[in-house]
Amino acid sequence: MQIEIDNNAGFCFGVDDAINIAENEIAKNKQLFCLGDIVHNDIEVERLNNKGLSIIDNLKLKEIKNQTVLIRAHGEPPKTYEIAKENNLNIIDATCPIVKKLQERVKKAYKDARIGEQIIIYGQKGHAEAIGLAGQIENKAIIIEKIDDLKNIDFEKPITIFSQTTKSNKDYMLIVEEIEKQIAKTQNKHQLRFNKTVCKQVAYRDEDLKEFAKKHELIIFVSGKKSSNGKMLFEACKKVNPKTYFISHYQEIEKKWFKNIKSVGISGATSTPRYQLEKVKEYIITTVLTHIIY
Repeated sequence: MQIEIDNNAGFCFGVDDAINIAENEIAKNKQLFCLGDIVHNDIEVERLNNKGLSIIDNLKLKEIKNQTVLIRAHGEPPKTYEIAKENNLNIIDATCPIVKKLQERVKKAYKDARIGEQIIIYGQKGHAEAIGLAGQIENKAIIIEKIDDLKNIDFEKPITIFSQTTKSNKDYMLIVEEIEKQIAKTQNKHQLRFNKTVCKQVAYRDEDLKEFAKKHELIIFVSGKKSSNGKMLFEACKKVNPKTYFISHYQEIEKKWFKNIKSVGISGATSTPRYQLEKVKEYIITTVLTHIIY
């Protein structure tokens, strides 16, 4: 059986940097608080927990004082930094540079807004990055997850749109096209201000994954269940290869999937570390193959 790990899979650079920063801090001080899961991958979070990383939520952040807290790659709204200052917290800011730049662009768009302008963010409601982006403008952004959410927009007024960095670029463009169609039906003389803000590492990842999925009879897709990027990439993969299976741990693999299969591809989300993909390959070779009946 041929087993191939997707060369494009593994941590994006923003997550990779955040984890390296966390590990270096833990190595020096034996412990570190992190606001929210450092990555949407339970196995990786548990590994770091065992080293000394403690995950806290916003309620806990308000309680602790004189401690060091890591801001993960997703970024945070200004309110978080205000609380940190009040509580004398040492902030280690591991916000992804691309997310940080996007936060500044959202703030500038709000500052320079036309009369009655609506700032739209195409993203996942409740996602840390979307919360951080909306927080830059006092939560006055309109979060759009799907076409149906466009009913919350007044197409008679000026509109500026951004995307969460980890969303599908293809889906983002469908939202943009629909907004432009709706504007064309009105007396609105303002053009939509469109901002290309999907991370390039993510923007073409789904297309690369589709090509990888076509090469194999079966795909094992590894991702944390909380990963927005993971869900998006899994769906993209499954559209071109119905024999795509989503797992978060190699022990979720079922031997029956591999009967009469000669070619297997292993891939994952941008929040899935490479070592987990290697572990899946090792498990298939050492445990699954010995039980397959061709």
